[in-house]
Amino acid sequence: METKPQKNTTTPLGLQVQEFLEYCEIGKNQSQNTLSAYERYLRKFIHFGESIGITVPEKIDLTTIKKYRLYLNRLEDENGKQLKLITQNYHLIALRTFLKFLHKNDVKTLSPEKIELPKNPQRQVEFLEKEELKRLFEAVKEEKEELVSLRDTAILTTLFSTGLRVSELASLKREGLNLDRREFTVRGKGGKLRLVFLSDEAANAIKNYLKKRTDNNKALFMGHSKIGHASSENKETNKEQKRIEKEIESMGQDTGERTGNTGRKAYGLTVRQIQRIIKKYCMLAGIIKKVTPHTLRHSFATDLLQNGADIRSVQTLLGHSSITTTQIYTHITNQGLRDIHKKFHNADDKK
Repeated sequence: METKPQKNTTTPLGLQVQEFLEYCEIGKNQSQNTLSAYERYLRKFIHFGESIGITVPEKIDLTTIKKYRLYLNRLEDENGKQLKLITQNYHLIALRTFLKFLHKNDVKTLSPEKIELPKNPQRQVEFLEKEELKRLFEAVKEEKEELVSLRDTAILTTLFSTGLRVSELASLKREGLNLDRREFTVRGKGGKLRLVFLSDEAANAIKNYLKKRTDNNKALFMGHSKIGHASSENKETNKEQKRIEKEIESMGQDTGERTGNTGRKAYGLTVRQIQRIIKKYCMLAGIIKKVTPHTLRHSFATDLLQNGADIRSVQTLLGHSSITTTQIYTHITNQGLRDIHKKFHNADDKK
């Protein structure tokens, strides 16, 4: 159930935060997730401010920000671990956005440009190599139930073909896909619409899955029965295989209600269920690296760049609002640098 932001405090600073949240909700029409994040981060700043006697916007200065950054750096989460640098930055970004709102409304306070964000360490992008992708898709053949196998094949190929976020995949409806044109529109982060394209393989996998469906469920991907029961000739003797199968069964329960002759209301697969499906087949394929639906999104982007796609096109296909986000892939896909290294490194020995 959606909850609207609550007042953090009755101090002047707290009331200004409340006005900011209401502006984000009504004036900018931002999502509940965004509102909750702003409220969570700014409530922490208000709590910190009260501890050092800052209860009005006018008292916020560079010394306040310095102390706040030190406070965040020493803060521990619920597991007793220090906040990651990227999480600390989220707090500072929320504060900077709040200060921009105050300046826009002629409230005297610190200029938002005075808040500098520390650079985050470069993200390590995990993606699947071609051989790993092949093993992953082959692993679906271990699933004995035909309808589940067809569905999971469609899920895997769609994720790799489109680069969809798992939440976007879970929200897909049958009526929203144009399988003849191999395209559809998806609403991504921030409510932004973008055009998504299916490969022939993914489109055919979806068609094969839908042909076997006899329900009236609008969701593209839905629950059918238990997920699991991998085949193996050595089940009785291979203890490791039995352990894997037990884990697969425990994590692979399909809990979505089903539509059929019973007339029960049906739902699409949840994000968590899709994550479990990916994990299941990675285990069966013997892929030891941590793989999530987002790994297939990374694999999609990496595949495009390695095959010569330009970074701006990949940005559009992924639905990134900033090119900076897309640039995390370039350091692993620069074929030109690889060719230069091969041609010129230790060149004398190659003559």
